[in-house]
Parts: sequence; C-alpha cells; structure tokens
Amino acid sequence: MDLEQLKYPIGQFSMPKVFDQKQIDTWIGEIEALPRQIQDATNNLTDDELNQTYRPEGWTLQQVVHHIPDSHLNAYIRFKQAFTEDIPVIRPYYEERWAETEEAKNGDIKLSIDLLTGLHQRWVAFLKTLKVEDYQRKYIHPAQNKELTLANMLGMYAWHGKHHLAHITNTIIK
Repeated sequence: MDLEQLKYPIGQFSMPKVFDQKQIDTWIGEIEALPRQIQDATNNLTDDELNQTYRPEGWTLQQVVHHIPDSHLNAYIRFKQAFTEDIPVIRPYYEERWAETEEAKNGDIKLSIDLLTGLHQRWVAFLKTLKVEDYQRKYIHPAQNKELTLANMLGMYAWHGKHHLAHITNTIIK
C-alpha cells in the first residue's frame, strides 16, 4: 500500500454537489454510529496492537482513538459558535501536539471512547434540531483564511470519523 493510501484509506473528503435533508440524515447517522464502531474495532486489542502505527511515522492506534474525541469536541464547539454567532472566527488547535501528550500516548482508550460516546449523543441531539438552511451558517477558519459552512463541516466530520476508523481497522493484525 502506498503512503497516500495509508494516510487516506477512504480517500479525501469532497463536498457533494447536492446538499439536502437526505445527505444531512446520512451524515448525522454516521456521526451517531461512530462511537459504537470505534468501540467494536478496539474491543479486544492488545497493548501491542494499540501501539502499532497506521503508517510510517504516523500516530499509534491509541493516539488515533484519543485524537477522535479531541477533534470532535473542538468541532462541536465550533458548530455551536457558528450557529449562535455571526460568522465567528474559530480557534484552531494543534492536534499533533495534543496527540503527543502523555495521556494521548499512554492513556486508557476507554476514557476517550466514553467521552466520544457522550459527546456524540449530545452533538447528534443538537444536529437533529437544525433545519437545512441552518447548515448555510458560516465560520472562519483562520488557518485556511476562508469562510466555511456548517454543511461542509458536517460532511467533513462524518468523513473524519470514518477516516480514522479505517486507520484502526486496516492496521489491526489479523
């Protein structure tokens, strides 16, 4: 497998041309399902398996599991900011530094799976209250220096969960 395929096992995110309630429901369903999928994929992993990297010089599977709620917690906050403020400038975070913290490298993944489970329950409850037009609300990501919509963000984070789930499931020694 080449490096690009290891980095992006499901390909990179691409916003579809049609964004409608059917697409919203699909992506919300993917976000809702992710915690159980991560739990199922990691249920019986040994410490050696959790310490495998999904690509050369990449994160360990343990770091990937901890990264997902870190990232999605930031996404949830950004979603709420974009919904309650007029085109806010969101605060970026250094995900690579977060992944190098001691608890992300060596902590019990059950803590992050539990966090992800509760976070996604709350996030999905919020997402289900939004109307199609609400997803056109925008925020500014200073690192990208452009306005992005909640529609784009919803798709990106549905993709993000599947992206990292594939890192886990593709790496596990069978």
